[in-house]
Amino acid sequence: MRVFGDWGTTRLRLWRVEGTGAPLDRLTGPGIGQLRATPDEALREALAPWLAAGRLERITLCGMAGARNGLREAPYADCPAAARQWRRAALAAEWHGAALRLGAGLACRDAQGRPDVMRGEEAQIYGALRLRPELGAGARTFVLPGTHSKWATVRDGAITGFRTFLTGELYALLQGSSLLAARAEGGDAGGGFAAGLERAGQGGPVGALFEARSRQLRDGCGDAWAREFLSGLLIGSELAEARQAGLPGLDITLIGDAALTARYARAIDAPAAPLRLDGDACVLAGLGELDADD
Repeated sequence: MRVFGDWGTTRLRLWRVEGTGAPLDRLTGPGIGQLRATPDEALREALAPWLAAGRLERITLCGMAGARNGLREAPYADCPAAARQWRRAALAAEWHGAALRLGAGLACRDAQGRPDVMRGEEAQIYGALRLRPELGAGARTFVLPGTHSKWATVRDGAITGFRTFLTGELYALLQGSSLLAARAEGGDAGGGFAAGLERAGQGGPVGALFEARSRQLRDGCGDAWAREFLSGLLIGSELAEARQAGLPGLDITLIGDAALTARYARAIDAPAAPLRLDGDACVLAGLGELDADD
């Protein structure tokens, strides 16, 4: 039995695959940031239904499985890095009698020398390039919304640099904040996301966040509207900062959950709609790339 897996901060996704890398079955589990047991114990628990049915021969993982607090610490490959360099930097080990391959993360520095890192998103980008080889020609911007959104520049198939935005994590934290404590439950969300995008275009998000609460108290907006406003405000602010850094190119590819990439496509509002690719399909293709022999 062979298994592919993407172990992120908030969730674990596992696929039992056949020789071609096609998925036969899927399991899920908690992310590295949510574990109450050791990563080794958590992985064994998640795989239990498959381990009971057969012997695990090989497992290939990307993401936080290779982080310092993950299953084993895998190295970082420095940008620029094409898929081959990333694959060669992978950590090969053994896990309870099975061959284990952990994908390397990627590291880069911006023009001011400030470091940035990613683990897992690179697998989706390389997977997208494997699924759509035409994306590897010339320069392109890949945007991967999520807990830690990534904006990556790719030139001729190599990831040359990227920038991280904590948009998803901030949104999750704000769900339990006082911004929504005095809310009117439910209500119509109509216009909330658009209002957040418009507000983001008027300046930084810190001074605008409290509007999510004040509009509930004074304008009769409900919980749904406030949540949509916060989403639009944070995504719009992310886009504004990315533009300031000169990140979005003319050719933008969005990778991730369909509903989330739709929000980003709306926020980007380009003359030509960004290409949107499914995150699961891309990470599976990326894990197939990682599992391949040179």
